Amino acid sequence: MTPEEFGRHAGKQDAKKWKSQIWVILEGRKVRLWRTPLLKFYKEPSNEADGSSSSRGRQRCHRDEFLRCSRCNKERRFRLRTREDCRIYHDALAKRRWRCADKPNNEITCNDDEERASRKICRGCPRTPICDGCTSCVCFGCYNCRFSDCSCRTCVDYIRNVQH
Repeated sequence: MTPEEFGRHAGKQDAKKWKSQIWVILEGRKVRLWRTPLLKFYKEPSNEADGSSSSRGRQRCHRDEFLRCSRCNKERRFRLRTREDCRIYHDALAKRRWRCADKPNNEITCNDDEERASRKICRGCPRTPICDGCTSCVCFGCYNCRFSDCSCRTCVDYIRNVQH
């Protein structure tokens, strides 16, 4: 049973808002489902092989991520707009001691200034600049950010789940 079918079964006729109509007990408190990490790997139509967007018309994004250089200890922004950008970030994240010099095209060096804290807040989320990665707007797995030739647990699990 899909979550939409569950919402209809529960008498909630507005199937579009099922995430806010289902409540979960989390640490003794009643919390709306969309505020929990339970939907992190929910398979939306946007994750399917054809690349179609979700049925609600809202497109999920790959927000900018930061990685700290092991040499200069500065945080560096990775803009995840294309599949290549996602792969660069994915490989950098997998590397134990990533350095600024490892970024392709000599884009940045350890001598460059760190991005201002006020600029770090904006991460490319279409809903709000201070988004922490909510499940309704941020992609947690698609063919742009998961790779079949990668052996990390996240990619392997995603590819295995999509194929079934």
